[in-house]
Amino acid sequence: MSTAPTNPPEVRTVERQGLDVIAESDRKGTPRGLFWPWFAANISVLGIAYGSFVVGFGISFWQATVVSVIGVAFSFLLCGIVAIAGKRGSAPTMVLSRAAFGVRGNRVPSFLSWILTVGWETALAALAVLATSTVFEELGWDGGVLTKVVALVVVAALVVGAGIAGFDVIMRLQTWITVVTGVLTIVYVVLAAPSIDLGAIAAMPSGSAQQVIGALVLVMTGFGLGWVNAAADYSRYLPRSASTGGVVWWTTFGGALAPAVLVVFGVLLAGSSPDLSAAIVADPIGALTTILPVWFLIPFALVAILGLVGGAVLDIYSSGLALLSVGVKIPRPVAAGVDGVFMVAGAVYIAFFAKDFIGPFQAFLITLGVPIAAWAGVFVADVVLRRTAYAEDELDDRRGRYGDVRWGAIALVALGTALGWGLVTLASPAWLSWQGYLLEPFGLGGRDGAWAYANLGVLVALVVGFAGTLLTGRGSVRRQEALR
Repeated sequence: MSTAPTNPPEVRTVERQGLDVIAESDRKGTPRGLFWPWFAANISVLGIAYGSFVVGFGISFWQATVVSVIGVAFSFLLCGIVAIAGKRGSAPTMVLSRAAFGVRGNRVPSFLSWILTVGWETALAALAVLATSTVFEELGWDGGVLTKVVALVVVAALVVGAGIAGFDVIMRLQTWITVVTGVLTIVYVVLAAPSIDLGAIAAMPSGSAQQVIGALVLVMTGFGLGWVNAAADYSRYLPRSASTGGVVWWTTFGGALAPAVLVVFGVLLAGSSPDLSAAIVADPIGALTTILPVWFLIPFALVAILGLVGGAVLDIYSSGLALLSVGVKIPRPVAAGVDGVFMVAGAVYIAFFAKDFIGPFQAFLITLGVPIAAWAGVFVADVVLRRTAYAEDELDDRRGRYGDVRWGAIALVALGTALGWGLVTLASPAWLSWQGYLLEPFGLGGRDGAWAYANLGVLVALVVGFAGTLLTGRGSVRRQEALR
């Protein structure tokens, strides 16, 4: 999957592949090429804003640093393992998931995947609009409704256009986004570094174990767990002979490198200025402009918007594939267009009507993070158990070896979700106040206790899916692989 701009293969104007297995003649590149899309999608300066989210849990700088690095690296390692399935089966993630859940049984996690990816592309598009408005205001220009509308049109055109065009266009776009955003992000770090107050950083009090776990879960759901359901969508174009270790490494390294650095830098900035940290709650990207010289505001707008677009482009491509895997019978480019409509509608609400960003965003991450973690546990364990390639022609055959509905896997997701939602709580919105119903019965202090915002439910769901599949799924995997 080489994405280097020299000697490129022929580019399709619009990719027609949907849920199809990629033909041998279309498989190309090496695992190293996976670095580009994953790095480009995650070098967004949104990573710096996450530093404020982590500091908000009331933990020290060193606790925040450990949490950020471990949370980012581990969550993207899950993506690296899932990417193995793409190389083995040359199909999208949510098609390969049928091996674990059955052909029609997999529609349940496919629907969850679709909601997650549409939610992410909506959040990223809205952030790009808010950032543009704030930059305009910092320059003394009009950052009002007209500016937001124009910004939304431009962002939507880039994201939806690339999503409709498909794989080849996305891979080239991500290469250039990587270069531009990488350079400008380094400049931002250099310019913002003088705002760091080491005295204030050293004075940050240590937090409890519950606060540390809560921050860890937020980082995991905000990074790798937000991508795990799409991790095989790009490795599926690799030849079967590609190195398995290389697929895991380049996916993990490409995804984790930038966020690990940016979140820690964000912790330094947020820990130095409570005012900046508070401003990030309302406008995570735009607030970062307040510590910049005026001459860099336009380049900052470019790096912010391109970084967010890079992530949204991968999301809309994968959300279109997820919609098809739910069972909707439309061409892949049309599916990307449909998702674009939802993205624009959601971005309009966030950019024009929502009072703040972090409340709805954290609710989205944690609430959907629980069932996605349960699914990830099941699928990661299923990938680990397998030793041979998938029987590609049976991935859409209900009477084939993968079956129609695999109730065991669905039961693990249901159990993980039920336990998980019972062990998470959110300050807002009010309609999610029903969560946390197991905190009192399990002796964890109830919805107002010390464990209330540790969000243990995400970790519990992941463990239930993974351990349950390792314990109960080995026999079925071996039977599937024996049918040759």
